[in-house]
Amino acid sequence: MSENFGPTFLTVTDEEGNELVLEFLDVLEYNGQIYQAFFPAEVEGEEEDPDAGLVILKVLHEDGEDVLSTLDSDEELETVYGLFMELLFDGEE
Repeated sequence: MSENFGPTFLTVTDEEGNELVLEFLDVLEYNGQIYQAFFPAEVEGEEEDPDAGLVILKVLHEDGEDVLSTLDSDEELETVYGLFMELLFDGEE
């Protein structure tokens, strides 16, 4: 039995110390690597960024913990982005 309690949010901190709240969308595995897709969450009191789009991060295992990381190349990003578009919007045409 699956119960849906609503969206899942997480806060990540970039290399400059800025916090970004993300809403989890989906996960997929490609070439043995796990990737997660997010949208920047709307934060009350903050202006919405018109350039905000899909955020894709990969899951790395470091010191026994899962860590989210950016992708290594534009080619990796393009491939995984295409896979998420198929997954998220399959059948909507």
